[in-house]
Amino acid sequence: MAIRGIREYDGKKLMAQVLDRFSSKPLGMNPNYALVTPETDLEKLPVSEPWLNTTKLVVKPDMLFGKRGKNNLLKLNATWAEAAAWIKAKREETVTVSGVQGRLTEFLIEPFTPHPEDKEYYVAMRSFRDEDIVYFSLKGGIYVEENWDQVKEIHIPTMKDNALVDAKSVSFEGQLPVEGAEKALVEDFVTALYRFFADQGFAYLEINPFTLAEGKVVPLDLVAKIDDTASFEHLDTWGTTLTFPAGFGHHLSPDEAKVKAMDAKTGASLKLTVLNPDGRIWPMVAGGGASVIFADTVADLGYIDELGMYGEYSGDPNEEFTYQYACVILDLMTRKSHPKGKALLIGGGIANFTDVAATFKGIIRAISQYADKLREGNVKIFVRRGGPNYKAGLEQMRSLGGKLNLPIEVYGPETHMTNIVPMAIAALQ
Repeated sequence: MAIRGIREYDGKKLMAQVLDRFSSKPLGMNPNYALVTPETDLEKLPVSEPWLNTTKLVVKPDMLFGKRGKNNLLKLNATWAEAAAWIKAKREETVTVSGVQGRLTEFLIEPFTPHPEDKEYYVAMRSFRDEDIVYFSLKGGIYVEENWDQVKEIHIPTMKDNALVDAKSVSFEGQLPVEGAEKALVEDFVTALYRFFADQGFAYLEINPFTLAEGKVVPLDLVAKIDDTASFEHLDTWGTTLTFPAGFGHHLSPDEAKVKAMDAKTGASLKLTVLNPDGRIWPMVAGGGASVIFADTVADLGYIDELGMYGEYSGDPNEEFTYQYACVILDLMTRKSHPKGKALLIGGGIANFTDVAATFKGIIRAISQYADKLREGNVKIFVRRGGPNYKAGLEQMRSLGGKLNLPIEVYGPETHMTNIVPMAIAALQ
């Protein structure tokens, strides 16, 4: 499982497209949103989005960071001409947000909704192992954190009577601290939003604030994270169109860009984020969940500064893609040597369907190609894997060590998945 942040634009468009499926009556979500990227022709945009010329607008950066109001990065109640001029000016600036410096390249444009400050509500939803939690407050907006004592929490177990909770049966009627004419509308919206959250693969969803206008709910600001491995379940909604951009201030290195290009050409998942090019611990891990566990283990043992990368190969990539991916990692870790050597962790859980021996063929090709550099760099290799045909795969790895005169230690499912991490750390002392 890989939890990834999505743009506010994508989250709001998905809500406009899907949310009514989970409501007893239409909620009337606004369908008009425009995303401006470096490739967008601002002169032609009103042709494809004619509503830009007929309503007042809100413009803001859409680059996976919040607190845009507190950082003076909102343009409110603007005409299209004013909005376009603001975007052009902001594109030329370098800004610092939460200590991260970068250029603003992507912007969200949406209709401006006038509303009183006392009609700003907060709702958020977070998924945990055993439960989901819904957070709600009548006091949303930029000061919700200062008023956190007024946020109501509603806990929803993922299991009840040994059966999965049916999200479609969940209702928040009478559970939210809201009164008056808007009570039913807000309860209907939060109920539909939770069903949407549970159905569409979200891990986190925050709307702060949302308001009411002309009998409709208007989400003003949205932050969301989604499980990208669920895309095959949602081909009719976001499975083929949702994108997962890099965070603000992060520019892809040539190696990261190369892996991203590979990833776009396969139905499997190939990911790479370079953390420390001089690092001594390099995990080449199968599976998104396993990759997180390996990185966390390195951090827990106090060696996060030695972690060269975070990444994964999953979804059963073929031999060629696995080979190319492994070559990128081996090239990165052998560019600079260290007197006490480095460690390559070829790890993963116990596969259900992936043929381990077949997957290892691409990695073995890459190790054979980089054998001289691996020896010169005093690289020690630790392998732990289980699953279909794992014994043959591990034996191939073991034989490879003898053939190439490389220190390769091999372990199967009898060894805990992350036990090779402390082994590698000890070997680097």
